[in-house]
Amino acid sequence: MKRYSRTLTIAGSDSGGGAGIQADLKTFSACGCYGMSAITAITAQNTCAVHDIHPVPAAHIAAQIRAVLDDIGADAVKIGMLHSSEVIITVAALLREYGCSTIILDPVMVATSGDRLIEDSAVDTLVEKLFPLALLITPNIPEAEILTKQKIADRDDMERAARFMSEKFAVSVLLKGGHLGGDQVVDLLWQKNSSRAHFFQSRRMTTANTHGTGCTLSSAIAAFIALGSPLQEAVERGRNYLQGALEAGALFSIGKGHGPVHHFFQQHQ
Repeated sequence: MKRYSRTLTIAGSDSGGGAGIQADLKTFSACGCYGMSAITAITAQNTCAVHDIHPVPAAHIAAQIRAVLDDIGADAVKIGMLHSSEVIITVAALLREYGCSTIILDPVMVATSGDRLIEDSAVDTLVEKLFPLALLITPNIPEAEILTKQKIADRDDMERAARFMSEKFAVSVLLKGGHLGGDQVVDLLWQKNSSRAHFFQSRRMTTANTHGTGCTLSSAIAAFIALGSPLQEAVERGRNYLQGALEAGALFSIGKGHGPVHHFFQQHQ
C-alpha cells in the first residue's frame, strides 16, 4: 500500500478561502501531501476585511489535534495564528507529548494593515513555549522587529536580525523581506547553528491578489519537508511554488479587495 505524506495545520479559518487553514489545505494538496487541520479560530472575512472572529476554546483545539495525531499522525506541522497564551501553551504541550519535531511556525503578529494581532504576553509565551519546538520560524519584517526590538531597513539589517533570532531562540529563521519594497523580493534563511545567511531573490509581482501569501509559503515549506526535502531545498521549492501561484493568481479577478493566489496553478498550466 502507498503512504501519504501527512501535513497538519493548526491555524484559524478564513471564510473567504484565501488564507488560514483554507490556504494551508489547498497548498498541502497542490504540493502533493495529505492535509489535516485543527482550527483555532473561526473568522468572518472576505477579500476586503475581517468582520468577526470567534476563538475556539483551547480544550476543543486540543481534541482536534489529538484526534488527528492518535489516528493519522503527521510528517510535518504548520502553525499559524494562535489567539491566546492559553492556546499556545496547550498546543505546545501536545506537540511535545506526541514528539512532533518538523514544525514550521509562522509567528503571525501583525496584520497587513499594520495592526497588532497578538498581545505582548502572548508573544512571550510563543517564544518560550513554541519556538524551542520549531524547525523553522517564518517572520516578516514587522514581526521580526517585534521579536528583535530592532528596526530593519535593508539587507544588512535583515542579516543581523535573522542571526540574532536564530542564536537567541535556537531555531532556524526564514526572514521574509517583502515589506522592504523594491523590484525584487529578498528573503533570508539563517539555519540553526549556521555561520552565514542564504539569500533568496524573486521578481516582485504587481498584483492585488496577495491575500494569504504568508500562510501559503509556510504551508508549502511544511509540505516539502514532509515529502523529504532538507530545509534549504524545502524553502526554495516553497518560494518557487508561491511565485508560480502569485503569477497565475494575478490574472484573475475575485472579490473587491485583496484576492488570493492561485493555489492549483500547476494543474491548469
